[in-house]
Amino acid sequence: MRQFDGKVALITGAATGIGRVTAQMFAREGARVVVTTGSNVKGGEETVELIKAEGGEAIFFQCDVSKADQVEAMVKTSIEAYGRLDFAFNNAGIGPDGKRVPIVEIANYPEDLWNRMIDINLTGVFLCMKYEIRQMLKQGFGAIVNTSSVGGLKVVPGFSPYTASKSGLIYLTKVAALEYAKKGIRINVVLPGPTGGTLLMDNLLNTEDHPNFETAVPIGRVANPEECGASVIWLCSDAASFVTGVALPVDGGLSCY
Repeated sequence: MRQFDGKVALITGAATGIGRVTAQMFAREGARVVVTTGSNVKGGEETVELIKAEGGEAIFFQCDVSKADQVEAMVKTSIEAYGRLDFAFNNAGIGPDGKRVPIVEIANYPEDLWNRMIDINLTGVFLCMKYEIRQMLKQGFGAIVNTSSVGGLKVVPGFSPYTASKSGLIYLTKVAALEYAKKGIRINVVLPGPTGGTLLMDNLLNTEDHPNFETAVPIGRVANPEECGASVIWLCSDAASFVTGVALPVDGGLSCY
């Protein structure tokens, strides 16, 4: 018997990278998976097909996490499909990568782009937790993991809204963890470092002056998505039953500097 047999997991930002891989890992452990993404519908549907190809069960729901009505509908759809919500991995986010989002100093930062990044990375997670927690309170149990970033601990020029949103998310998670610690709901946050196979990393590597990640990371390489996914699986498992309010770096030691 797999550890998540009969359980249900909701993953946002699951069209690519860490979200996709973690959705697959939940399914391999027996969970029925709700795959969501905001704009990359094709990628989200591909994630569902990958899960089904391995014998898992999954559905897709398109959701812009910055919109409260869509988030509420996402959770409602999950319950209608599977009757419960055991785990939520709030992974949707955007960051400066020199392609989709420019790397710009504060004096020249476009306000609409600032607002969009805060809306998705911070407000989006707040909205997801709001509706996920409401369902978990009805059940009396649940585990939530949010995705911040080592960028929430380390300052990088040109990353102002990203750093603000990701550092804010660390403390939003801690507040939520304390509010629901006695109500059967554990809430933690992972802080990935440079991770291969993600749009952020792929696009950064295509910029003219991209960082040398192998030199920057103490372990001497970037992570793979499975390494972050494994930390999410553990935080949702019974092995972490006494763990809540933790900000867990998965960064090869980068945050030690």
